[in-house]
Amino acid sequence: MRAAILLALSSAAAASGPARADLIGDADAGEQHFNDCVGCHQIGKGAEDAIGPHLNGIFGRRAAAHEDYPYSDSMQRAGVDGLTWTLETLDAYIENPRALVSKTRMSYPGLEDAGARADLLAYLRRFSANPANIPEAAPTAIGTDHSVDPEILAIQGDPEYGEYLSSECVSCHRADGTADGIPSITRWPERDFVVAMHAYKEKLRPHPVMQMMAGRLSNEEIAALAAYFRDPD
Repeated sequence: MRAAILLALSSAAAASGPARADLIGDADAGEQHFNDCVGCHQIGKGAEDAIGPHLNGIFGRRAAAHEDYPYSDSMQRAGVDGLTWTLETLDAYIENPRALVSKTRMSYPGLEDAGARADLLAYLRRFSANPANIPEAAPTAIGTDHSVDPEILAIQGDPEYGEYLSSECVSCHRADGTADGIPSITRWPERDFVVAMHAYKEKLRPHPVMQMMAGRLSNEEIAALAAYFRDPD
């Protein structure tokens, strides 16, 4: 039913021209939620980069593509991999920033309430000209719960099994934790590792090889790898 409503809104927006923010959520309510962001981000007329980059024109922009802002290495790699800020990816990032960028410098803990995220996205949408029709571009993204099931997060991984499984991982990633063009995956909190792998499974993280690798792994295997790479010594 929800998908049908969203598709109807999409068709209406397509007929009427550029998408309106109120097709996503309540932008006025979203402005209030943005108060949690103003310590780091500016938006609107005269917005400048602060602790974080300004958010004008965020929709449709590649991650780390805003010129002259010193993004973290992790955010830059996400941009190179192809992460682009769409309704769906912004929704997932606002829900849990580390789901999309594991070592993001953004300290924001995330916003669990799907309705509040929709309102915040509607407010951000006021300051982006493109794409022309966000609901049509991602009709099922609004209010999606991107979080990993707590039962999956509670799985106790076997590090010895993880070491056995790790041979494909260390063909690219360095087991000693050093990084030479490819990010380190050692000594992550196990929860962050699991959340990241499930983001690849859902194709929220855009790296095609990692999407393929994660898609082949069971929940128990991901937990085992997380336990092994937490402390491979």
